[in-house]
Amino acid sequence: MGIKIYYTTVTASRTIKSQQAEVMRILDSKSITYELVDISVGGEMRDEMRKKAGNPTAVPPQLFNEDQYCGDYEMFSEAVEADTVDQFLKLA
Repeated sequence: MGIKIYYTTVTASRTIKSQQAEVMRILDSKSITYELVDISVGGEMRDEMRKKAGNPTAVPPQLFNEDQYCGDYEMFSEAVEADTVDQFLKLA
């Protein structure tokens, strides 16, 4: 599978929860399949996400095409606004 979303099932942040839900809703509406990677299962998954994103303080959701970093929620949101989601996800 190509698109991976690093997300968490354990967060007190309403912002993170709503951002994750919005990313999934938009991808579902565009029939783009994705794999969810839950970083709450262990620190190694969070560390992997941050290393791949090149940001030691990255928080979910973070989007990847395989192991190629696409961006975070803000960047995804900008791509949705510009109608360039396929390019953002490196599908085009």
